[in-house]
Amino acid sequence: MLTATGLSRSFGPRTLFTNAALQLGPGRRTALIGGNGTGKTTLLEVLVGLQEPDHGKVHRPKDLRIGYLPQELPVETGRSVFQQVMLGAEQVTHLAGEIERLGQLLATTSGEEQTRALDAFGEAQSRFEQLGGYAVEADAHRILSGLGFDPGDHDRPMDEMSGGWRMRVALARLLLSAPDLLVMDEPTNHLDIDSVSWLEQHLADWHSGLLFVSHDRDFIDVVANRIIELAGGRVTEYVGGFADFVLAREELLMAQRAAAAQQSKKIAQTERFIERFRYKATKARQVQSRVKSLDKLDRLAVDEPEAAATRFGFPAPRRSSRLVTQLKDVTASYDDDIILRDVSFSVERGRTVALVGPNGAGKTTLVKLITKKLAPLEGEVTIGSNVDISSFDQLQAEVLDPRRTVIEEFKTIPTVDADGRNPRTYLASFGFRGDAVDRRVGDLSGGEQTRLALAKALAIPVNLLILDEPTNHLDLPSCDVLEDALHAYPGSVILITHDRHLIRSVADSLVEIRDGHATWHEGVPERVLYPAQSATLSSDPKARQAAQKPKTKEPKKNHQKNPTTKLQRRLKRAEQDWETAEAHVLTTQEVLADPNLYQDPEKAAIAVAEHDTAKDEAARLMAEWERLSTELASL
Repeated sequence: MLTATGLSRSFGPRTLFTNAALQLGPGRRTALIGGNGTGKTTLLEVLVGLQEPDHGKVHRPKDLRIGYLPQELPVETGRSVFQQVMLGAEQVTHLAGEIERLGQLLATTSGEEQTRALDAFGEAQSRFEQLGGYAVEADAHRILSGLGFDPGDHDRPMDEMSGGWRMRVALARLLLSAPDLLVMDEPTNHLDIDSVSWLEQHLADWHSGLLFVSHDRDFIDVVANRIIELAGGRVTEYVGGFADFVLAREELLMAQRAAAAQQSKKIAQTERFIERFRYKATKARQVQSRVKSLDKLDRLAVDEPEAAATRFGFPAPRRSSRLVTQLKDVTASYDDDIILRDVSFSVERGRTVALVGPNGAGKTTLVKLITKKLAPLEGEVTIGSNVDISSFDQLQAEVLDPRRTVIEEFKTIPTVDADGRNPRTYLASFGFRGDAVDRRVGDLSGGEQTRLALAKALAIPVNLLILDEPTNHLDLPSCDVLEDALHAYPGSVILITHDRHLIRSVADSLVEIRDGHATWHEGVPERVLYPAQSATLSSDPKARQAAQKPKTKEPKKNHQKNPTTKLQRRLKRAEQDWETAEAHVLTTQEVLADPNLYQDPEKAAIAVAEHDTAKDEAARLMAEWERLSTELASL
């Protein structure tokens, strides 16, 4: 168990935290929350040993294996995605190479040398089995698939991966390594809804220690059984998930407010006594006693969360037509690669529509069609009359001028001085109050820069706002600001985000993009937001039967006309053959695990050869299953 006591850390005159204490160990899944710039990343780096505290100690047992996922990663090249992930099982990989070397040695030696090779082979085989070596490659493929990688991507070079996909590879490597303590800084930032749903189910069963920073309420609530809040330089721990934390913090605040009110009442009484009898000689001793007691009194502080201003003075956009945008039988492609096929839906004035689906499914392509940055291969994209569009993506925070102050950067919007609004009042709505508007953009945290970029995007008088992952790097108060802003926004909104809480709060409909098709959902169905849970439900007949509503009788479909039906049957058969081959590998593994086998070198050599053949056959069938999966996905 990792134990930290009395931790303090400052940068210049600014103190991030003081006297922080916490324990991390098996079964403790802890979420670290707090505002942008409060020191969460610094605290993580102190705990894992990348920074030294100014005061206090961190005790890490010598045999404690810590895995750390930072927000920024070094560039990794020269390996494939699968090879990079397998570095998480480096000990197993090394043993596999050693077993292969010893197996070859058994076939080419005799006498004492062969006997020594047999002994070494048995020891390596036993250790390999203890580490779960025969299942590790399957685990690597499973984790990659859960994090959104298609089977064909597993062998792609790391050089071809974007920053977001590199982060997923790093996360997969850490999950495969199964460290004693897993520490992650905003692991969901580069994931889509499918991957977030899979990851939270995976981590909900995590039995080792876990500490992570996240601003996703739903993710925290599913995964964490403890919450650590870093606020006002203090670390406070709560037991339970996010919902439990909200209740417990409110109870703590109520107790603090009551104690502070009681103290204020006593102070007021004392001050009245002092004022009344200050010049009365017979009361001089009592007055002086009370003056000294006030000087020595520790005033009780209330850890009030910073209140976000929710009155937004958005510029009034011109009124658009009832139909804001419409797609009819649209097919889109890049070169010869079809991304979307036969997409048809429309967005009416005043609607807030969330686009959801796995990364790479076509959400950004759909936005490019609507904004006319991409022409459809087939079909028609119509923009209504008087529709003005403004869009925000994660890159907009990167084009802010670091030399300007917050208010100077905000005033670069052409219309900001023409619509009669007070820029300071508007910026206060987004959390930039008082002297904060005079801070340099370069001195802001990543979340604060994102919040400023959002304030600029929403200040433009348009009636269709398109937001692409606006919550990345935002803290919980900033997410609340965004949520309130979208409620108050007078125009239509198209939103891409993996933050399911935000979707439920602001969206009135969903467009689910999957397998090249777009499906309109009126309202916000939970099964679309939680695909991993829906998959679990679908695999449980009793749960599925309980959840299903009575269905009306539908006409039988002619499955023979479906080009994927035959391929699905082949895929299922390949999966069954693969499972049979894996079972044979385990059988040969049990034979090799028998220590008596190695008393007969010839029999041992035959068993080794049979095991190698079984592994090769299982690998061949797995490759066949992956090929069919890729072919089916392309259809």
